[in-house]
Amino acid sequence: MIRVTVSYAAREGARFDHAYYQNRHAALIREHLGAHGLRRLEIDQALSDAAGNPAPVVAAAHMLFDDVAAFQAAMAAGGQPLMADVANYTDIEPQILISQVHVAFEG
Repeated sequence: MIRVTVSYAAREGARFDHAYYQNRHAALIREHLGAHGLRRLEIDQALSDAAGNPAPVVAAAHMLFDDVAAFQAAMAAGGQPLMADVANYTDIEPQILISQVHVAFEG
């Protein structure tokens, strides 16, 4: 299992519409990647760092896929509308991190 994290770095004067991101963009992710291997989607709105200082990011999306090939295939099939939608909620360039999930716990 892999996790794809798309984060948006906090910067002075940046525009980020959390309501749009959490409602409309998340729906687009489900619509365009859900049938192409997306296993789970989580959307975070950053609050602060551990010391209570402003968070280094304003938001992040976390998506689970079986493997990198599944993510790449999903983006090839449905990624274009997602990338075209970014300007509707932010002027921050998204940063993408792909991680291998080794340990997961729910409880």
